[in-house]
Amino acid sequence: IWMDRNLGATQVATSSNDTAFYGDLYQWGRAADGHEKRTSAITAGPVAAGSEGANFVTSNAAPHDWLSMKDDTRWGATKTAHDPCPTGYRVPTAAELDAELNEFSPKDIDGAFESALKLSAASRRLDNGNFELFVGSGGFYWSSTVEGVYARNLYLFHSGFADVTVARRNLGYSVRCIKE
Repeated sequence: IWMDRNLGATQVATSSNDTAFYGDLYQWGRAADGHEKRTSAITAGPVAAGSEGANFVTSNAAPHDWLSMKDDTRWGATKTAHDPCPTGYRVPTAAELDAELNEFSPKDIDGAFESALKLSAASRRLDNGNFELFVGSGGFYWSSTVEGVYARNLYLFHSGFADVTVARRNLGYSVRCIKE
């Protein structure tokens, strides 16, 4: 059972580019602390855990993590203290996102919106704190699954592309929660 909207969205989507449905953009492994707001300030990083404050933490150097010490346990297949989802929900695993992707027809943002999840093209926040230019044509959704220095995510585009792939943890992506 999935939430009917992205974290931070004010309503259920009416189209894949419905701005009221976009919601917030989280850095991987962070709780809802203010950094996820599209208007949050930015601060240079990486930073030590506990010192991130409410800012979006930028980091342009490898391994492109907002944390100075990698921590693979911040989000997981079971609810963690840093999981931003409400009580009873958690960040989904890559396998759970992949299972949904396999139901999309076509396998792109249109299929994602036509699915039961009604996923949107909320775009993403880049590692320098700026927003990607393709708001309205691409969507990015975090999973709780890590892979090396990266984390897995669902990546959707209007151009006929969708996949579960890896991304740098300092990027700001949407979160769609799944029931625990």
